[in-house]
Amino acid sequence: MEADFMQRIIVGVTGASGTIYAIDLLKKLAAIPDVETHLVLSQWAKQNLALETTLTLTQVKKLATVTYHNNDLGAAIASGSFLNDGMVIVPASMKTVAGIASGYGDNLISRAADVALKEQRKLIIVPRETPLSVLHLENLTKLARLGVQIIPPIPSFYDHPTEIQDLVNHQTMKLLDALAIANHAAPRWQGNGVTQ
Repeated sequence: MEADFMQRIIVGVTGASGTIYAIDLLKKLAAIPDVETHLVLSQWAKQNLALETTLTLTQVKKLATVTYHNNDLGAAIASGSFLNDGMVIVPASMKTVAGIASGYGDNLISRAADVALKEQRKLIIVPRETPLSVLHLENLTKLARLGVQIIPPIPSFYDHPTEIQDLVNHQTMKLLDALAIANHAAPRWQGNGVTQ
């Protein structure tokens, strides 16, 4: 994108467990003045928000610059002419992964991901499922071969986390790094057992 534009990041939240990862990413992006976020939550993501957090849907929507309904296939982010700096699907359900891998854009999250693929823009997927079946692995491998960055929420322990937020911060750091957004979301490995 041209330098005069703010960074535009699309965030898709699906019905897999792990809504906390999306919320943390949105909070950290909201704290950066030159980043504009475009948020889409699936219906099951909304259900998980109520199950897994104490935040309301209104509170989460306020963390984003723009929000869309997942059925709105006429939204700006459904078009390749909408310039952006990347899309993150966090967490990504295996249903969504399968849909993207097969080019089945039946909702806005899948369509925006399909646009990222066809326009060769950055697409990051945070798959949240275990154990992974061969079918799951094949779909993720297919997407990785197409240039999608797969960043599962796998915790690190070299920084001696003491609470859940420490683990979430590490994941958000990985996502911000992948988006080329400078951050200090979590301690970094410095070598020889030192973190900073």
